Formats: sequence, C-alpha cells, structure tokens
Amino acid sequence: MMDSIYRFFAGGTFWDILGTFYQSAVFVYGFTLLMAYALLAAMSLTSIRNYMKKNASVNYDVIVESPLAPGISVIAPAFNEGVTIIQNVRSLLTLNYPKFEVIIINDGSTDDTLDKLIEEFQMIQVDYAYRQKLNCEMVTRIFKSTNHAYDKLIVVDKVNGKSKADASNAGINVSAYDYFLCTDVDCILDKDTLIKLIKPFMDQETVKIKELGEHCPECGYVMTQELHRRVIATGATLRMVNSCEVDEGLITRVKPPVRYLPRFQEMEYIRAFVLGKMGWDLINCVPNVSGGLGLFDKEIAVMAGGYDPKSFGEDMDLITRMGAFMKDNRKRYSIRYVPLTLCWTEGPTTMKVFGRQRSRWARGMAQIMSIHRRIIANPRYGNLGMIVFVYHFLFELLAPIVEFTGVLFYIYLIITGQINWPFAIILIVFVYTYSVMITTLALLWDQITFKYYKSWKETIGLCLMAFLEPFIYHPLIVFFSMKGYFNFVTGRKHTWGDMQRQGFGNQQKKKR
Repeated sequence: MMDSIYRFFAGGTFWDILGTFYQSAVFVYGFTLLMAYALLAAMSLTSIRNYMKKNASVNYDVIVESPLAPGISVIAPAFNEGVTIIQNVRSLLTLNYPKFEVIIINDGSTDDTLDKLIEEFQMIQVDYAYRQKLNCEMVTRIFKSTNHAYDKLIVVDKVNGKSKADASNAGINVSAYDYFLCTDVDCILDKDTLIKLIKPFMDQETVKIKELGEHCPECGYVMTQELHRRVIATGATLRMVNSCEVDEGLITRVKPPVRYLPRFQEMEYIRAFVLGKMGWDLINCVPNVSGGLGLFDKEIAVMAGGYDPKSFGEDMDLITRMGAFMKDNRKRYSIRYVPLTLCWTEGPTTMKVFGRQRSRWARGMAQIMSIHRRIIANPRYGNLGMIVFVYHFLFELLAPIVEFTGVLFYIYLIITGQINWPFAIILIVFVYTYSVMITTLALLWDQITFKYYKSWKETIGLCLMAFLEPFIYHPLIVFFSMKGYFNFVTGRKHTWGDMQRQGFGNQQKKKR
C-alpha cells in the first residue's frame, strides 16, 4: 500500500494533476475577473451619463434656501490631528447648507488637538443632554463655543476607543439630526457636499415591482404595484489633497500629487470610485460607502447597531449591517453614489503609514466576510448576498491570495523548466495591457466629464502611472493585504495609529 502511494507521488502524477487543475482554475478566475472589470466599466459609463442627464437642470439653490431641507450632523473623529485640525474644522464650518452641525470627537488624543480646538474656537465645557444609543467608550466632556459664529460646532472629548468606529458611535449619540455625514478630519470637503449627497435622500425612489394584470378603467394601461425604496446611504468620489493648493480650509487648485506614493493612490481612488462604485450604482449593488465621506440615514444606522467598535473595516461593516437589517425586515432599500469629487483626503506619504493602512483594510475585509458569512450567496439578502458579497469574497478577499500563490507557482514552473515561455509572455502582455487600459479609461473619462485638473498634461502624467502600477504599486498592495490576512488569522492586536499628517498650512507656505 505504502509503496503504491510512494510511486504515485514519485512519478509526479498527483502533482501534474494538481498543477493542471490549478492553472485551469486560475485561468477561469482571471478571465471572469477581466470580464467583470469590462462590465463594470460599461455600467459606470451608463451610470455617470444617467446622473449627468438627470441633474443637468437641477437648481441646488432651492435646497439651500428651503426651510424644509433635512438637518445633517457632520461627524469627524480625531486622534492626534493637531497639525491639520484647525483648517479642517474651518472647512467643515463653511459648508453650503441651511441646517447642519459639526461634531468633532477628540478620541483621547495625546497631542494638542483638543487644546487647539478650545483656543481657536473659544470653547467652554457645557452641560449636554447626552444619551448613549450606540456602544462607545465614555464621553467625559462636551464643549460649545462662546462665539456665536461657531454655534454649529460641538467638540466631544472621550476616552480613547482604539478605533474610528467607537469615536463615530459617540458622534452619532450626540447628533441631533436625522442624517449624519461621517468624514475624517484630514479631509477637505467641497462646499456643496451636503447638498449633493442629500439629494438622493430627498428624491427617494418608487419601484415598479410587478404588473397586476388589471387595466386602469380611465387610461386603459396595465396597472402595476409600486413600492417605496428607501435610500439609506450616499457617497461620492475621493481624491488626494496632497499637492493641492489649500487656502483657509478650501481647495483653490486641484493638482495630482507630486510624490509617487500619493500619486498612485490618486490613480487608484479615481478608478475605484468612478469605474467601480459608479458601475455598481447602476444595479443598486454599491458594496460600501467610504469612511472618508458618507451620508447615512441615522434611524436605520442606529437600529442596525451602528458601527462595530471592534471592526477594522467599519465603513463596509456599517453598510452591511444596514442592508442586512433592511432585508431582515423585508424593506426595500438603495445605496447611491455621486460621481462628483466632493472630498479630498491626505494620503499616506511614507511606506510605514501606507502599509499599516492597507493591512488594516485587508484585515477588515477578512473580518467582515467572517462575521457576516451567513450573507454570502444567501438569496434571502438579495443583491447584497448574491452579488455584492459573492463578488467581494471571490475577487476582493481571494484576489491577493490567488496572485501570491500564482507568483510562487510561476517560480516553481521556471525552476523545474515546465513553463511555456511563448504562451506565458503573451498572457502577461495581455493582462498588463488590459490593466493599463482599464485604469486609463477611468482617468480619461473622469477628466473629460468633470475637468478637475486644469491641464491635460496633469491628466496624462497621472495616466502614465498606470504603466508603472503592475511593477511597483500593485505588488505592495498584495504584500500588505497578505500581511493583513496573517494578522487576522493570528489575532495580532491593532490600534488606531497616528497617520503623521503633513499639514495643509505647511504645504501652502512652501508654495509661497
């Protein structure tokens, strides 16, 4: 018996079969992924065209001037953000909207974040009717300004909860309005952000679900049954603020980042938002709303349990909780994305900070798929279970693993002399060209439609990064993703680290 097993392995039969199966599986996997990208690109173009056509004649001043505009609470957690906190808060206070409040949560900062806020905005501690609807660490003090110019500003001081999710829950507990916008204090928002993001909520949606087979006695048309579909969240495109010109918390000139690491991130963000999320928007399958900018229905968010303080991917986790809550209660819902760039965030400029960020994101994805595994391929959850979670499990969670093992397998084939070089070269060139084409398409479509950069030279310069991405940037993403998975499996501790901001004021002084 043992001799037969030994001869089976020694003869290479098992490994040959395994190798052939692996190559076939990877080929099908890769082909499916490429087709999915092509489909997403087509859906994105359609979705953006629909948005532009629908909103071409919209007068947003009506919302600004309307006394019926819903109130919005802008929530921005802060942990050791002393470098940029003042400019960012000023930016938030200048938002163009009739009824909103700005809630800054000082999550146990160890630097001068709170001191700067108190001094700059003339804050004093006040008695506040605080009710803890969502779990978070203890809120110790709440501050309001003695200057009526800053009446919209609330500063919450709390014990460090070791996560943005914990701080966001504290902000939701303090918030007074029916909608809340969650952002980061390293972000600069477009002045019309609230107007653009609230519009899908104000529109809401009515969906025809089936024909009743009866004719209307007045018009003769077949009668249909229609149900209300509630918008529970909206998001928009993010860009890097690195190298942009900033004056008193406002973007005065949009520029692609000069440094290579943020420049790669700019390219990645535009592709992910313009091509990816706008594509999913067409079929109501938006997987998540970015933690840097998202507007949420507070009632649904609270009933769904709010943010999970232990989550490493709090943005997708909240959307998953809200979507699952709606489906569990047999309610129709939608998540909408706006193709406009409404938020600029400071991207990591050092490999240490970048690696920590991406490892946390990957760990968050693994955590979400583990916690909400009941949703995967579960028809009870509709698009969320059958499309969103299936796609993310196969092509987001597994992609770094497939790529990593694929590289090892290629090395094995090279060492053993089994590789078919002509075929391998053709395949590599095809995948490389396809990757560059998809990225370039997203960048060009964004510039043609919205013209954020003043010159085509800047756009072309960004497009050139797509040629370098497969050799420099993408391997880093795979490496840090694998590190995140390893940390998830081993249960290694992770805390909300210091992002080491450069500071917009410092950037502006250098320009002058």
